[in-house]
Amino acid sequence: MSRPIGIDLFAGAGGMSLGFEQAGFDVRACVEIDPVHCAVHKFNFPDCAVIPRSVVGVTATDIRQAAGIGNEPVDCVFGGAPCQGFSMIGKRVLDDPRNALVLEFVRLVAELGARTFVFENVKGLTVGAHRQVLNELVAAFDEVGYDVRLPWQVLDAASFGVPQHRERLFLVGARRGTPLPTYPMPVTRAADRMRWVEDLPLGPTCKDALDDLPDADAFDILDMTDAVRIDAFRAPSRYAAEMRCLSNDAWHYGYARRWDPGLMTSSWRTEHSSISRARFAATQPGLTEPISRFYKLRPDGLSNTLRAGTDGARGAFTSPRPIHYARPRCVTVREMGRLHGFPDWFRFQWTKWHGARQIGNAVPPPLARAVAAQVVDALGVKPKRPRKMVELGVVDLLYMGSSEASAFFGVPAPPGKRDRKSGARKRSQRETEEARLAALVECRG
Repeated sequence: MSRPIGIDLFAGAGGMSLGFEQAGFDVRACVEIDPVHCAVHKFNFPDCAVIPRSVVGVTATDIRQAAGIGNEPVDCVFGGAPCQGFSMIGKRVLDDPRNALVLEFVRLVAELGARTFVFENVKGLTVGAHRQVLNELVAAFDEVGYDVRLPWQVLDAASFGVPQHRERLFLVGARRGTPLPTYPMPVTRAADRMRWVEDLPLGPTCKDALDDLPDADAFDILDMTDAVRIDAFRAPSRYAAEMRCLSNDAWHYGYARRWDPGLMTSSWRTEHSSISRARFAATQPGLTEPISRFYKLRPDGLSNTLRAGTDGARGAFTSPRPIHYARPRCVTVREMGRLHGFPDWFRFQWTKWHGARQIGNAVPPPLARAVAAQVVDALGVKPKRPRKMVELGVVDLLYMGSSEASAFFGVPAPPGKRDRKSGARKRSQRETEEARLAALVECRG
């Protein structure tokens, strides 16, 4: 069997897409309503068809035509539908319009005739009255001919080689008559929970994730752009070496990308007052700074859960980034990416606000990969490393705000969306990244 075909719904920047690709899937199409996320997904997965719309109204035919797969079988549909999880006594939760996207996920799984599916969501759906959402979701899949692996599982990314505690609900299922995937077993133990599963190897720590990266504060140019060329990185840990793709194994069963490993990206500096820096420096690792309420990372521990904040329609609230364990500042977006399991070749929208939001909304790729590997096994596929090398997309995709990305994809700009972080300088879409950096250096000189 050739590489199985996957479809990503509610794709965001592509955390699930990357994990499934690394497990051996060809992710042929994704559906995502936010045009900025669409642009970033297109850059990182140039061979994946992007459908820049809400899933509402999208048909199986739309997806098949965009993906160019004709009548080929779809092996897995995966994604995390936004779900309010509100419960009203005497009413079906999934009849609530706020939860309609969950049923759209079920509809597309059935319309595509997918052999399997993976549904992910917040842990909160398993608690109290919110469990009604899950019960109704299982019933909805049963009605369209799909079995669900029960009991559902809440998985912590820290148990799968990610230096961050992040718990997510997973629901896996298969078309009736198709082998039902299992849930993955933990492969690492968290540094701060060693006594729980001592037979597992110790997972990476914050220091393992970040210590080889140069300090963004050492580069003035990072006041003006998100990227800087680095002459040399520090010696990497095993985890950091994987993030830098220093061996063939680092690509897993995904496609190697042609990228520039000498460019440190997503590394805007954050302006902190001298008073804030003094407070950050005085805070002990593993504690919360009392004024800002920012958590300070422990070098020998794990990151707290990285959050996305809200979009422009809901106030453009930026969720706080944690404080670096060794530097009196918040971590950069690239450092967030490392803590989330995104390799360094993977790029985010160039502003701090969009980049942090894309990471905070994403499933950590190693966690997605662990789940997808179980699906691959249930499908009876023996994954192989592909020989093809993928050229990343046009770099201008990363510098598009909401209005520019909407124009690029030919869709209306979402109302209330924020285009860029305050103070970020827009550049012409015709400029290359090297020209940007050269112009900035000249400007500083």
